[in-house]
Amino acid sequence: MKKLLVVYHSKTGRNRKLAEAVCAGAHHTDITTVDVQQVMAREAGPDHLLSADAVVLCTPENFGYMSGAMKDFFDRTFYEVEGRLKPLPCCIVIGAGNDGSGALRAIRRIIGGYPMREVQPEILVIGEPAEADLERCRSLGLAMAAGLDLGLW
Repeated sequence: MKKLLVVYHSKTGRNRKLAEAVCAGAHHTDITTVDVQQVMAREAGPDHLLSADAVVLCTPENFGYMSGAMKDFFDRTFYEVEGRLKPLPCCIVIGAGNDGSGALRAIRRIIGGYPMREVQPEILVIGEPAEADLERCRSLGLAMAAGLDLGLW
């Protein structure tokens, strides 16, 4: 069984909705070989990354940067998995009040050292998620799970 890890932080509930939509899409009835695990950034650790086959990172934009909890996740896991982590396919979801570019830039810089590689375009949601935003997240979850199921990554 392949594992898709969804690491998220949400204070207002907006990013929880985005992460849940990703998971809902990944739980497609035609995909039976992928286990989806949704974990809050403060609870996620090195073992989560080491057991994952792909990861979705979902964070709010706070002051033009990723959330402190997501940064803390990176701080707590980087050296612990260094040299042991297989290259992980990943994608990024950002719920932003501004444009999300600062958070996206920072996350991309950090994941380059893990090794993680983006396999789907990022999703930036400005403001309260609309149904169209949630559908994009469901489609992303389906694409990530299908990629694992088909052995594309």
